[in-house]
Amino acid sequence: MNKQSGIHYLREHREAGSSEPVPVEVTRIRDTVVAGLGDLLQGAFDAVDDSLFELANNARSNNEQNRYFEAMREIRIKRKGVERHFQNTVAQFFANPPHTVQLHEDTLGRQANADNLALVGNDDLEEQVALNAMITKAKAHFQGPLIQLQTRFSHVYDGASEESPVNPMAPEHLCSAFTEAIQALEIQIRERLILLKQFDRYVVSNLGMLLDEANRILVQAGVIPNFRYHGKTGTQHSSATESQESSESSAAHESQSSGDQGSNAVFEQIHQLLARQRANAGIPSRQYSSDIRVIGGNELVSLLAALPLNTQPDAQLNLSEGDPLTIDLLSVVQQILAQAQTNDGKKPALKEMDEDLINLVSMLFEFILDDYNLSAPVQVLISRLQIPILKVVIKDKSFFSKTAHPARKLLNALARAGIGWSNSDEKARDKLYEKIHSIVQRILSEFDGDITLFETLNEEFEEFLARENRKSSLVEQRTRESERGRIKSQKAQEMVDRVIKERIARYRLPEPVHNILINGWSRFMFLAYLRDDVEHRWQESVKVVDDLIWCLHPHQEDTERDQWVRVVPGLLKSLRAGLEEVSYNATKLDDTMSLLKHELAEAFRASSSMEVAEEPPAQEEPKDEAKSQAEPEDAVIAEFMAQVDSLEIGHWVEFRLVNGASFRCKLSAIIEEADCFVFVNRMGLKVIEKTRTDLAHEMRRGRMTRLEQGALIDRALDAVVGSLRSKTA
Repeated sequence: MNKQSGIHYLREHREAGSSEPVPVEVTRIRDTVVAGLGDLLQGAFDAVDDSLFELANNARSNNEQNRYFEAMREIRIKRKGVERHFQNTVAQFFANPPHTVQLHEDTLGRQANADNLALVGNDDLEEQVALNAMITKAKAHFQGPLIQLQTRFSHVYDGASEESPVNPMAPEHLCSAFTEAIQALEIQIRERLILLKQFDRYVVSNLGMLLDEANRILVQAGVIPNFRYHGKTGTQHSSATESQESSESSAAHESQSSGDQGSNAVFEQIHQLLARQRANAGIPSRQYSSDIRVIGGNELVSLLAALPLNTQPDAQLNLSEGDPLTIDLLSVVQQILAQAQTNDGKKPALKEMDEDLINLVSMLFEFILDDYNLSAPVQVLISRLQIPILKVVIKDKSFFSKTAHPARKLLNALARAGIGWSNSDEKARDKLYEKIHSIVQRILSEFDGDITLFETLNEEFEEFLARENRKSSLVEQRTRESERGRIKSQKAQEMVDRVIKERIARYRLPEPVHNILINGWSRFMFLAYLRDDVEHRWQESVKVVDDLIWCLHPHQEDTERDQWVRVVPGLLKSLRAGLEEVSYNATKLDDTMSLLKHELAEAFRASSSMEVAEEPPAQEEPKDEAKSQAEPEDAVIAEFMAQVDSLEIGHWVEFRLVNGASFRCKLSAIIEEADCFVFVNRMGLKVIEKTRTDLAHEMRRGRMTRLEQGALIDRALDAVVGSLRSKTA
């Protein structure tokens, strides 16, 4: 591990490459920041090492494993140089700070230039996207401290101003320093993204303490001790009572405003697509007459409060009975409006945007009800939630844009948890089904417009899943270990049988020797193969067989006879020790060894060669016609082989049997040695194992389908947007 202290490094290179004197106020900050970043970077590299080792350990091929080990080796060798380069670059930022606004504008300009983007390779683009996301997240998360620090640094450095501020600790500068430092690493894009991810997790996400410390040092030095920030003007005022609170509240307000601005972005996009679709169909924009009162906002929410959550009260006892529930939401809402009374006597009508919102909810549930990936019982249960979700989105359109929206999180969690359901499952006795059923019932009976109900139910469901997953994970781990042990034992037995049969097939061995090898020594070889990773005795056990057969040959040459005299004592000792270890014929072991010594002595005295056994008939080569039939078959399943190779541990699939029944299971282990894919059910118990070729054939026949595990609402929104775009193209 490289544990070089950042302070130690900085003392050696404090003024390296810098002609400009660092302001006195900044020197202490530089020392603290470079040392702190050095420590954080060490944690990131340690995590990268662990991640690559785990990936190599779970690799599905030797090539993939070698790739990860090579990346580990490359990073370990060059890690110290990368750390030194990163710290040196950060130190230079304090000596010659780049102008933050200029750098940011340049970055935006590069991103906005479509011609430039077209020239960027896929790998570079993927890396740039990861960096942009990292920088954007850091700026949003540390907005208050960054604004204060930028203003104070701009006050300290000569040549900096409000129009051209500087901040050596800006996230874009630190990320730029790191990407420059890792250019020396000869690794592929996947390993590079792992490196960036851990840098984000261990360094960028922990900048807060360094930013706060830098602000504290500057305040102690008297640099704008009382700070107040107003929106985008960047003006500061001295106010002892409102300094910190004002800056934080202002930053929070700005962050909230930008969040609100983007919270409806997805719906706005869909609204525009629907408007374009109406225009293409020749439908004019809606005009309202004077006797129409447009209902929207809180007034519409109040009217919808009278809408019953459950349109089938008889189904409350068992909500998953029957087919999924289909509701024409727009018709239901229009019926409510038709019955509504307005104070001015005008006829109530929906806003065009609200009507689009209702249609969007209907389209989402159309996708959900057609989604093959959802198990049938869960699909039926979620279909009961159309009206509650409609009330949610009418009140809060951010449902479509915020992945962390309570109602959206709960729907995604219900769908994800129920992916392993099969129609053959016993619902009445299953705890997961009971929990999902009770959650849907509570929403239908308790939801009154307060979103906190979804938060409460989501927390309860996550706690329940955590308990259930712990149980199933333990069972799955035991299943996986048991299967690996069984496969390894099977392979060990096959290897032992093959080695012994190959060697004894060429000679007619004396009966006592034959019995020892087949019934005794083979058991020792079996154990040696299983323990070879630790004890490395497999080759020794094979050598004993070879030595025994060689010693049974009569030898006439003096050199061979001298070698025979040297080999036999050790051979007998090894045989006895191995047979004792496997408890072979323990009561008559001495007699067995005496017989073996007798056979060896006879062979030593004999003058003729050992009798050679009859050669086994050679196996006929497969006919060319068989080969020609196999080649087209390989070509047919080649496409499906690629799909099988894309399966990863944890992926869910559905198998369909010849009789029409089906069951769902999860890929739990890929045992390369035996070309074996092991699948388990929701409880972690093994349900089936298949070879790679078998799975490809199952896919070709349509008997196996890989299930999509992405978040339900995300997939539904993608499908709706894609459909609308194709219709308006």
